[in-house]
Formats: sequence, structure tokens, C-alpha cells
Amino acid sequence: MKTLTIFTPAYNRAHTIGRTYESLLRQTCNDFEWLVVDDGSTDNTEELIKGWIKDDKVPIRYIRQQNQGMHGAHNTAYANISTPLNTCIDSDDYMPDNAVELIIDFWKKHGSDRYAGLIGLDCTEDGKTIGTQFPEGMSETTLQDFYAKGGSGDKKMVYRTEIINRYPEYPIFDGERYVGLAYKYMLIDQDYKLLTINAPLVVVEYQQDGSSYNMYSQYWRNPRGFSFFRKTEMVCAPTFKRRFISCIHYVASSIIARNKNFIAESPKKTLTILAIPFGFAWYLRIRSKVKAKAKMNFKS
Repeated sequence: MKTLTIFTPAYNRAHTIGRTYESLLRQTCNDFEWLVVDDGSTDNTEELIKGWIKDDKVPIRYIRQQNQGMHGAHNTAYANISTPLNTCIDSDDYMPDNAVELIIDFWKKHGSDRYAGLIGLDCTEDGKTIGTQFPEGMSETTLQDFYAKGGSGDKKMVYRTEIINRYPEYPIFDGERYVGLAYKYMLIDQDYKLLTINAPLVVVEYQQDGSSYNMYSQYWRNPRGFSFFRKTEMVCAPTFKRRFISCIHYVASSIIARNKNFIAESPKKTLTILAIPFGFAWYLRIRSKVKAKAKMNFKS
């Protein structure tokens, strides 16, 4: 059995996933397999992957499913991983040539049942770290504690498969395609820490049609998914400030979803009531941004 599964959710990324594949061909360690979860692509993603499987240069498994969104693809991936470690590399990203070797050597040297896995850096194509590195002396952390202590930027997590499958799947809401992936990470943070490695494990390029560039539209189209996520964050967030911000977002998402029972359903009812004016203001901002984008798209 291989040590690491690299899994890639793919939705109409035939024009970028080749970079992901090419980076796996260049790895200095081959103790991995690649799992591609095709989330209902309508381009030639399937043709590409099946061609690479025939080439047999790296071990590849391919699963196709109806479109469920990124979180649904993660559910499918976790249900089909048998290696001790796993990490997600998006279909528009790729790995530095030594990333697999770094992960496996680091885990063999420092890993144990005490940890959920390890966390490394994201970087841009010119090698610049996205956000901050881990401070000197921080050999372990939870994801939430890192950000609460001033850390910033996306980071690459490598989880023990046994651990990540102990926690509930991401929920699927009819007609919606988004639940924050940090839902599972927050739950794991309550029980385990991650080892830190100050080395880039992924090279990222944010796409204009990706979720990072379209968050206001995501808020508008997926209010139940966001409400679910914020209720979890209200309970798990390490600081009062973060919990209150979660309540504000929860109020806004509940208004979008037209959920009249949002106070009764909140795990932090008093805080949610206090957040109503701010949540309504945030709802108005989301609505304004979505309308402005719709007008811009109509004109173009």
C-alpha cells in the first residue's frame, strides 16, 4: 500500500489539471496514488484522465459523480481512500517536485497518533508564501489557533485518513453546491493538533471562476450551506470575536434562506439576537454586490 493519497476534485478544469498531473510525474518520491473525483464535468476531463491511466506513469483512480460541489467531492474522496495519509490538491494547482518526499519523510520522522496530520505552506508560482509562515518555535498547532494568533493565508493540510473519517461527512443541501471545507477541520481541531512544516506543499493559482473570486455569489446561492457552517463555527471558534462574526454571517445567510426559525436553531441564541442589526447590514451588502455583478455580466 502507498503512504499518501493525493486527491483532486475536478469540475471543468481540463485546461488546468494537466499541470497537476505533470507535477505528479516529477515527484522525487513515488509513494503515493492520485485519486481524481470528477464532479460532473462537461468538458473533456474524463477523456484526459482515462488517457493518463492508460499511460500508467503514476497510479491513478478515477471516480465520476453528479455535480455536488467541492464538499461533495471531498465526501467521495474520503470514502475511497485507504492510504494512511491524504491531501487535496485542487485541479488548478500543482505540487513542488519534492512535496511528496517532504510530506512522507517529515511524517515518518515526527508523526504519531497524537496528531491529526501535518500542515504546510501554500505558495505562488514565483515561490512566495501565501500569507504568513509558522512562527519560530511553533512545531504544532490547530488550524484555528494559528489564525487566532495572527496567522494568515491558505495552508495545505495533510490528514491521517483514519482521523478525518471519524468525523461527519459534509451535508448536501438540495439545489446548493457549497459547504465550507473548514467544517471538518474545525471539528478535528477540538481533539487533535497538526504538526507544522515551513515548506511549500502546493503551488496555487486562483482562478477567476473559482470560489475565492466569487464569495458574494456563493453566499447568495448557498445560504443553507453557509448557515450550517456558521452554526458549527459559533461553537468551535476559539475567540469571542470570531463567534460573534459567525453569528453576523449566520443572520445574513438565514435572511437569504428566508429561515424564520434561525434564532431557535442557533446554538448561540443571545449572541445571534445581538448580531441581527449587523447581520442585516451584511445581507444588504451581499445583495448589493450580487446585483452589481449581475448588471456587469448583463452589459458584457
